[in-house]
Parts: sequence; C-alpha cells; structure tokens
Amino acid sequence: MYKAVIFDMDGTILNTISDLTAASNYALEQMGRRHDFTEEKIKLCFGCGIDADMEKVLALEGGCPEEELEYIGSSIPFSRYHFSEKDVETLKSFFVPRYAAHCREKTAPYKGIPEVLSALRSHGVLTAVASNKDDRDVQVLAESLFPRLFDKAMGNHKEIRRKPAPDMVLEILEDFHVPPAEAVYNGDSEVDIETAKNAGLPCISVSWGFRTRPFLLSHGARVIVSSPRELIPLLMG
Repeated sequence: MYKAVIFDMDGTILNTISDLTAASNYALEQMGRRHDFTEEKIKLCFGCGIDADMEKVLALEGGCPEEELEYIGSSIPFSRYHFSEKDVETLKSFFVPRYAAHCREKTAPYKGIPEVLSALRSHGVLTAVASNKDDRDVQVLAESLFPRLFDKAMGNHKEIRRKPAPDMVLEILEDFHVPPAEAVYNGDSEVDIETAKNAGLPCISVSWGFRTRPFLLSHGARVIVSSPRELIPLLMG
C-alpha cells in the first residue's frame, strides 16, 4: 500500500468543466469574440496552467483543430490563429475574476471520489492535491467540497513552477516525509503523465476527465482506470 496518494484536481477528482466553460465563454464575449463553445471543446483547453489554457481557448476560437491545441505556443505560433500575447492577457483578465466568483456553481466531485479518499485516510494514507489551477481556487474547492479529506492542497502560484515540472509533487512529498518510491500520482491528462514521470512516481490515469483513453495511451499512459472504484485495489493493494 502506498504511503501517499497525490491527485490532480480538474477532471480527476472534480468535474469543473461546466464552470470553466461558462467563464471561458464569458471572457470571449467580453472581447467581442465567438462565445458559444461546448464543454466538450473547452475541456481540451484546460490542464496546463492559466496562461497556456487561455492560449488554447483563443486558438480554439480562431479555428484551431483539436489535434493541434496541445502545440499552441510551442511549435505552432499564436499568429496562425489570429491572436497575440496581449489577447491572452486580456482574456485572462476577464476569465480569472469571473471564474473565481463562480467556480462552485456547477462543480462537484466525481461520483465515488469522496469514498476513495475516505478509504485512503481510514487506512492512514496521506492524501494531497497538486493542480495547475490557481492556488486560491484550489484551496476554496478542496476545503469546501472535500472537508478533512486532504492533508495538503497546492495550486499554481508564482513561487513554484507549474506542472509538468515536479516541484509541487516533490514539495508535497517532502512535507509528508514520504519518498517518491512510496507514493503514486493520479491524473486525467498528458500533463499529469509527464508530471509523475518527472517526479519519479508511477501514474494512474483516469478516463472520466478532460482527455480520452486513446489520447492518454498515445501520450504514454501505462495504467488507466475508467471508474473511481477501480482505484481502491490499485492504491491500497
């Protein structure tokens, strides 16, 4: 049995996509851009940290095909989809306060996740969240929707590199006094797979979140579960 289990937040323990979609469409509307994107489209844009997420939302609005979204800002320039760094900052300035004010309207834990967390804690396993979501939002959601179920929650802030850098995961393990060999990471995206690899942890990917099973497999996922109940034997066996 692992001594510590670390979870991603969006798409792994919390279904946040309705509130993320509403805030994204609101921000796009304030900029006079198309603002009728579905949850299925918007979920492809989130998971890499606020700046990268906003870049992908703008690329999507500019006509970027789904299969190219992960390359926006790296091998694909912003100009191909008609936006600039200034546009990213403007979109973020509308999105951040809107989401912070409405991040709990439709967001809820995935069915079965609270029971998984309760089982882990009843067996003395330390639990944590490591998310690229803004740290203020992470604290609000962890405390309000998972009271007393996490020993530590960390989100993105200026003093630490965002995932897939291993910093958050390693800081959590240092606080727990648990070596990477005795911990495991759970997430729903390619960023989570890379984060676990960089931190020296095994990764359990989940298929109920923001990425599909084929996408996860194509990005190196080795273990994928399709329901929270499948986590128990893997985490506590």
